[in-house]
Order: sequence, then C-alpha cells, then structure tokens
Amino acid sequence: MRVRSWLATCATTTTANDSTVPFPKSQRHLVSDSSSSSDATGSSTSPSDRSYSVSLQSNLSLQTLPSVPSLQKLSPDETINFSSASHLCINSVQLGHKLPIGCIAVHHNFLYAASSHEINVYDRTATTWTSINTFNDNDSSSGSVKSVTFCDGKIFTAHQDCKIRVWQLTPTKHHKFKTTLPTVNDRLLRFMLPNSYVTVRRHKKKLWIEHGDAVTGLAVNNGLIYSVSWDKSLKIWRASDLRCLESIKAHEDAVNAVAVSAGGTVYTGSADRKIRVWAKPFNEKRHALIATLEKHKSAVNALALSDDGTVLFSGACDRSILVWDREDSANHMVVTGALRGHGKAILCLINVAGLLMSGSADRTVRIWQRGSDGRFGCLAVLEGHTKPVKSLTAVTEEGQNGVVSVFSGSLDGEIRAWQVSVSCPNSSPLNLQKWNL
Repeated sequence: MRVRSWLATCATTTTANDSTVPFPKSQRHLVSDSSSSSDATGSSTSPSDRSYSVSLQSNLSLQTLPSVPSLQKLSPDETINFSSASHLCINSVQLGHKLPIGCIAVHHNFLYAASSHEINVYDRTATTWTSINTFNDNDSSSGSVKSVTFCDGKIFTAHQDCKIRVWQLTPTKHHKFKTTLPTVNDRLLRFMLPNSYVTVRRHKKKLWIEHGDAVTGLAVNNGLIYSVSWDKSLKIWRASDLRCLESIKAHEDAVNAVAVSAGGTVYTGSADRKIRVWAKPFNEKRHALIATLEKHKSAVNALALSDDGTVLFSGACDRSILVWDREDSANHMVVTGALRGHGKAILCLINVAGLLMSGSADRTVRIWQRGSDGRFGCLAVLEGHTKPVKSLTAVTEEGQNGVVSVFSGSLDGEIRAWQVSVSCPNSSPLNLQKWNL
C-alpha cells in the first residue's frame, strides 16, 4: 500500500510554465496581485487608507495564480457594509499522547476527534468536555482515521487500511462495531465472477468494490455514502444495506476531497490538481463526468459547497482558495476569483450558515463572508495552534442568533473550540482591529 503524505504533496514544485512567482524567503516580501495594487496606490486613496491597504496586501498569500483576481475586500471604504465578527477560544483539549488530530466531526451534542487509529468522543455541551467513549483503540492495524461521517443512525469511519468501518451508538453511549465496507455479503456476491475484478497494480487484482489504498474522504447525501481514496477512485455506497453501487476511476492521482450537493452533484479534488464534477444524466443509473475544473497549480486538498450548492470553494497547496460559481448556461462551475491571506497550504474547508472557514498549514483558521456584490471579507483570523490545522467542523447554536461554534483540530494534537459571533453591519460599527489581517 502506498503511503502518501500531504506534506510531501504540498512540497511539489511547479515549473515556469505554470506562471508562478518564486517562493519568498520572508513573508515581508510576498507579492500582491495586480488587481489590488491600484487600490493601494491610486490618487484618490488617503495616506491612512494606503497604509492599511499596503499592510493588508503584505499579508496576502503568494500569488501563484496571476490570472485569477482576488475577491476579498481590500480597503476600509470597501468594508463598511460588511458584518463584523468577534471570536473567543472557549475550550481546548490536548490529547494525552499528543498525536496529530487527523479529523474531527460533530453529531448532535457529540464531538468526534480521531488521532492515529483512535476515535475519541466528547460531550461538547459539558463545560470541561467530558470524554464519553473511545473506540477503535484496540485496532492499530486499521491505520490512521481520515474521515468520520453519519448516516441513517450509523457512524462511518474511513481508514488508511483501505476500509470503511461502520459503527452503532448504543443506549449506553458506547460505539459498537458493526461491519466493514465492503461487507462480507457484498464480497460473496461477486468474488466468483471474473468481471468483478480490476487490476490495481502489476500482477495484483481486487474486487471493484474494494478500495486499493487509504480512504481519504467521506460525504453523505440522500441515503448514499461517497468515498474517495488515494487509489484515484470514487465509490458510492447505499447506507440502508451497505452495498457498493458504483466505482469510478475519478482521477490520475490520489483523490483528497469529496463534496456533494443536495441535488446529488459530486465534486472530487485530487493531487492531479484537478476538480472533477460528476452527476447522473437524465434516466441514467450511473454517474458520468460532466466537467473538469482546472485552475489550481498544485494538489487540491479540500472542497466545500455553499448552502444552496451554487458556489464551490477549493483549497490547495498553492495557498489560495478558489471560488467557483455556477454558470447559468452550464451544469458546472467557472472560477470567479480567489481568496488570499493564508501563508501556507490550505488543508481544510467548511461552509456553515453563510460563513466559509479555512484551515491552513500556517496554523490559523480564517473566517470569510460573501457580500451582496459577490466579494468577500475576512471577518476573523483564529490563532493559537502550534502546528498545521488539519480539520474543521462547525455548528450554529440554536437560540443564539449569529453564534457559530467552530472546532479546529491540529497536528499539534490539540482540539480548540471557538465561539464566533457575527453581527450585521447596522447593529454595531465594524472594528477593523478584529480582522487581524
């Protein structure tokens, strides 16, 4: 089994044909994009505004995609109609063994945090985050846990050993192991049929329902589980009977991320620098490729969709978050701009309640909001982790208007809980000091 590290992937260099600029030795020399330089130097800009704009640009991420304009607001005059946000770290847990946090997820009042092969479950409503259960702790052979998701009362976990494990929460709040995917029954139905096998490498074949490398991501929609893997494939499973319905050769390199819209359109992001879009044509039973989105110049690590599924966000090792909008005349997305601000690779993205949150190898979390004109403001920068932020999840708190609980997991072995309060521009003046840009 090939073990592929995101650190190694992000270290991949690009050629001169990629129209990139060299990596600077210091962030003081970061190159800002040309679309923002006019704002900083225009004759109509006051000295104080110029100072703010130049300071902001000096912290923009390296421009590796010069053909893509920046979408964020760049001057105080542009931000007066934006919401403001305050944030506070209200809790943190440092796991005793200090192993990197591979993924985190929230389900009802439970916070799931995976480090190595172990999955820890906390009651997030308790002041001190009571630990209620630890599972898969006795199966180190499963390898690290890459993703956790929930469907039909079951918990699904993706592992480095090529398998997806299924768990059930018992009345005593313990997690009982049910089965692995593919199930024994699914294997028995196919193992005698020669056409059920595919070649995964020279002189080695597997059933097409099996992943051949680490399962890196899971997504859920309408009773279906979507899994992606370093084996370059996308597989679709039915949650009710745990059968594998489809297997698709999705990319030319490892698949790192998957996102699914409410309508069933599937997006996959890969180390081959591409995002591919999959959907079922009318009256067809299987998914087909409907678009390939190519703009990133390095491995795509993370994907997120807006609440209505009309906007796709993608994060890559090139330090930029690309924003893709649906074209009225097409069934896929076109890139409209980039969000720049992180100093290193984008590792995770989530979209909750109209807020986009990004975690990076620069050890920060940024919170973005889109304005009515389509441009974005960075409302907050959450700092405190000592190593890259690998996983994010967030929930809106009922009865607390404008309050979102954000959870970040880092390779430093720490999980942090943040309370982010967003207020409308008319409710209080925007404090630019909160932006920390």
